[in-house]
Amino acid sequence: MLYKIFMTLLQLKYIVKIVECGSMNEASHELYVSQPALSSSVKELENELHIEIFTRSSQGIALTIDGAEFLTYARQVLDQAALLEERYRNAKPRKQLCSVSTQHYMFAVEAFVEMINSTQSDEYEFTLRETRTKDIITQVANMLSEIGILYLSDFNKDVIGKLMRGKHLEFHPLFRAPLHVFIARSNPLATKRKVTMDDLKPYPFIQYEQGEDGSFYFAEEAVWPDYSPKQINVTDRATILNFIIGLNGYTVCTGIDNGDLNNEKIVTVPLESEETMLLGWIGNERAKLSNAAETYLAKLREVIASHGYTLIDA
Repeated sequence: MLYKIFMTLLQLKYIVKIVECGSMNEASHELYVSQPALSSSVKELENELHIEIFTRSSQGIALTIDGAEFLTYARQVLDQAALLEERYRNAKPRKQLCSVSTQHYMFAVEAFVEMINSTQSDEYEFTLRETRTKDIITQVANMLSEIGILYLSDFNKDVIGKLMRGKHLEFHPLFRAPLHVFIARSNPLATKRKVTMDDLKPYPFIQYEQGEDGSFYFAEEAVWPDYSPKQINVTDRATILNFIIGLNGYTVCTGIDNGDLNNEKIVTVPLESEETMLLGWIGNERAKLSNAAETYLAKLREVIASHGYTLIDA
């Protein structure tokens, strides 16, 4: 009986590690278990529970709906087992874990730093992924991240909303932001009270690249020029800020900046537009957030409020 309990806990650890790694192969390396043995253990658990935890294809593995629900319970059981070990064996508490996927927002990083600084644990493993819009949705659906941060607008809400509902994800609004642009302080438009898209026509438009699924519905920029003879696609915030300075380009944003922004060289200017960005976080409706994830959301709200925005779900 004890052996069976041990094996069940071990299998739960296998499932969690596979999800964290995103692949059976990588998980087997980290667990020091052969891939056939790992795969066999997972299959044995699926057969015993009469559910399919993972779908398997040439593109890799992904959690099923049953698998997402099972993962939530598995993490709870492992947390309780860790508490038992800590209480009766004087063992180290289990590492705090939290993964967040986000579009490229400075406030999301600022809140992540605040969350880590508030952590009371000697050991933790946190992951922040600044990535493409569709990848955020996929990572939260597959439980690679507990939280995703993105925006909805009148233009994209129907398409993204349908995609999220199909993956059992929920959108929780945080705040609404009027549109701004980042431009170089040396740009002639930097002193204007507001700028228009027509004002910006002579300058390179810089946007975040969305990969093969680069539909306008997944763009991080809520508006874009009808036609831009100078357009640059990038994948990270550091590059976009350097291009704004070095190439006198611009990008559309929320207007929230923090210490990451070189205020001597870059400014935010309101954009004349009726469009707004509804910023929020997404979570898997079948998952219970970890304590670290709850702390992150609390810090996220604090950071947003500190920048003068009114919280929607406070």
